[in-house]
Amino acid sequence: MGKAQQIGPKLSQIRALVAVADFGSFGEAALELGLTQPTVSHAIATLEDELGVILLARGRHGAQLTPAGSAITQQARDVLHLLGQMQQTANLHKGLQGGEVRIATFRGAAANLLPRIVAQFNKQHPAIAVTIVEHYDFDAVEAQIRCGKADIGITFLPTSREFESWELMSDPFWVLLPPDVDQPSLALTWQQLTALPLIVYPADNSCFEAVQAHFQQAGLALEPRYQFRETSTILSMVAQGLGAAIIPSLSAHPIPQGVRVARLPVPLERRVGAVVLAEALHPPGVFAFLQTLKPRSPTA
Repeated sequence: MGKAQQIGPKLSQIRALVAVADFGSFGEAALELGLTQPTVSHAIATLEDELGVILLARGRHGAQLTPAGSAITQQARDVLHLLGQMQQTANLHKGLQGGEVRIATFRGAAANLLPRIVAQFNKQHPAIAVTIVEHYDFDAVEAQIRCGKADIGITFLPTSREFESWELMSDPFWVLLPPDVDQPSLALTWQQLTALPLIVYPADNSCFEAVQAHFQQAGLALEPRYQFRETSTILSMVAQGLGAAIIPSLSAHPIPQGVRVARLPVPLERRVGAVVLAEALHPPGVFAFLQTLKPRSPTA
């Protein structure tokens, strides 16, 4: 069988065209590519002959793209960009035969958001270990990222400009009603809500701060009957009929038997996101986990 015929421009021709377009000179393009000027001139001339159009107008002051040359050069740039992406993908997969992804997260996400994501990642990349460290609140999560003890943090948005972030979900605050409360409507009024013995997190928790500010915006004072650090304690107290809890949905699961979910008089939610240090260099495993984690472009 004869040798297969070359189909389309050669990579050397594409690189030569882009270099001449960038520098406006065959000589400078040759220096950039590490080639001789005649080699670059031959590559361009051969490309023009194969395509049947003039790409560059040669003159005493250099080389200028023709209209056809301008359009084809843009396509040539696209080709080089795709080739670069192919190499990045190859490098990524070459580095995915081991390593570790360290995640710092607040408690609700550790229990009710990350398990599904980590399970999906483990199926795709079984050789990469994922470690998760749970923290009481978001400030400890962000501190772990800053000091290099974690690669990825699950926190609340917006956050500071030192982080690159991706929104994962909106987490609404719910009112968990004890079994003995007769509440026909799941949309509470402020009067109905404040008449209940309320259970919330302590004052050092960001959830308490959010709920307190929400009450203040309604012209009310938040006066809880009980405050607990542990979500399991809060859920148990509600299940025993000792009060109604105001907590985010991520923290409410599993909802105890008999406990009902009601809505606040005015909706309140927090935005949950993933963060990494902006412009940080990450190992391939971290990049792979981010691809599993982030559904959209960065928000910061």
